[in-house]
Order: sequence, then C-alpha cells, then structure tokens
Amino acid sequence: MSTSEGTGDQYPLGKHDDGTIRTPTGRPLKDLDLDALCAGEMGTDDLGIHADTLNRQAEIAQEAGFPQLATNLRRAAELTRVPHETVLAVYEALRPYRVTHERLLALADELEETYGAAENAALIREAAQVYQEQGLL
Repeated sequence: MSTSEGTGDQYPLGKHDDGTIRTPTGRPLKDLDLDALCAGEMGTDDLGIHADTLNRQAEIAQEAGFPQLATNLRRAAELTRVPHETVLAVYEALRPYRVTHERLLALADELEETYGAAENAALIREAAQVYQEQGLL
C-alpha cells in the first residue's frame, strides 16, 4: 500500500471508500446494511474491522501529526489476528498484581512469535519492566 492511499483527504475512509474497505470476511463496506443483517445474509463476523483499514487509518493519523494514535491503530491492526481469548488473557494479565514478570514476557513472546504482533509485544515488555520497577507484579 502506498502512502498516498492513506492521505488525510481520504478521511473518513468510509465516506471516500473506493471499494477497498472490507470486513474480516472480505465483504465490501458498501454491502453492509441492516436489511442484509436482518435477512441473515451476513453475520457478526461481517461487522468487524479489517487490519488493512486500521493500518490505513494509522497512516492518516501519522501524516496528520498524531503519532501516538497511529501507533495505537497499528497495534489494533495486529490484534485482529489474535484470538479473542488471547486478547482477553493479555488484558487480564496487564492489570496490576495479576501475573509475574515472567508471565508478561511469555505473553509478549506468544503475541510476537505466534501472531506477528511485534508492536503489542513491545508494549507488554515495556509494561513488564515498569510493573517490576513499580512493584505492581
């Protein structure tokens, strides 16, 4: 994807969709409507966001001068590849006093090695270090 595809003049993406925005199941954005849902022609999986869309939004945020938002959107894109149960386990582990430093590092390794979620793994490793320094483990 070229940088020009993520420029601010294409935001909001839904308003300027050129047919490339799709759900995780591959359904085009233009095909999402309440009638199709009620008729059973689409399911809840069709209502999720695709990693490509989040990455395009990250490009727009970066170009607009919002690097923290861009980083968060890239992490969200990575999490679209992670099973919900794993995301919830990570969420629970990041609550103070829930797990050990080693467990946080193991979760980071799992995210990176199994799901290619390097930015999320880096965040968890950073949290593990801070939690250890602050006595939150």
